[in-house]
Amino acid sequence: MKVLVSDGIEDSGKKILEEAGLQVDILKYTPEELLVKIADYDAIIVRSATKVTKEVIDAGVKLKAIARGGVGLDNIDVAYAKEKGIPVLNTPGASSISVAELAIGHMFAVCRFINISNIEMREGKWPKKDYAHGMELTGKTLGLIGIGNIGKETAKRAIGLGMNVVAYDPYIKEINMDVKLVSKDELLAVSDFISLHLPKIKGEPPALGSPEFSKVKKGVVIINCARGGVVSEQDLLEALNNGTVRYAGIDVFENEPPTEAQMELIRHPRVSVTPHIGASTDEAQDRVGIEIATKVVNALK
Repeated sequence: MKVLVSDGIEDSGKKILEEAGLQVDILKYTPEELLVKIADYDAIIVRSATKVTKEVIDAGVKLKAIARGGVGLDNIDVAYAKEKGIPVLNTPGASSISVAELAIGHMFAVCRFINISNIEMREGKWPKKDYAHGMELTGKTLGLIGIGNIGKETAKRAIGLGMNVVAYDPYIKEINMDVKLVSKDELLAVSDFISLHLPKIKGEPPALGSPEFSKVKKGVVIINCARGGVVSEQDLLEALNNGTVRYAGIDVFENEPPTEAQMELIRHPRVSVTPHIGASTDEAQDRVGIEIATKVVNALK
């Protein structure tokens, strides 16, 4: 049987596939080419770049598994795959630590001006007095919107830093850690930091937009390492400019790569940005490769 790896895989994952007797083709096709080539494969493994649409699924007449090395499945037509009886696999826990660490990293970056002072010092400036009023994380309240695998890992690190943690998640009714589950409105009202860890569901409004920003604690810090669109970028920019939001850390965007229209937010001096690298550590990628390869092998048995 043949497996198409469209967006790359770690050697550890490739080895598992090959040792199971599978032919592994690591190839990047255009969307048009994929519609032709997918007919030859029993499984496809993607990351975030390749779109597994209804048309791709229909063309994949031999498909027995569709797999994504990562958490979100927004680039796969999951409902249609299930309708066709094709399992959709992912790796919900493999990158949790890496994403959680990046979320905490953005908190430090904006609260101690690491993002902007790094740029200014490279320009020959010495902005010591400009950045004399930093902000400690210890003793502050972190509100987590979403307390799944990544949210839990973020909470562990925040608790270790001496933060108080509250969380809102409509799917979680109890939690075995020092986190208080609250309503969304209560979270907005009490949080000094809000970090989002939930998927973007097509057709649903952002988890944070102007209605939510009207309820937050003034001077809140917003961190989004989840998915572009779970925070309204235009509303966040307005909230930064009017002082509702003090700082923001962003790893994911509504359009990736961002368009010129998004640059005002990206260049904002009180915003720390990274180019969707939450899961981009050697450790996470190795775990992702091993986990997704193992799941594909089991699905093809």
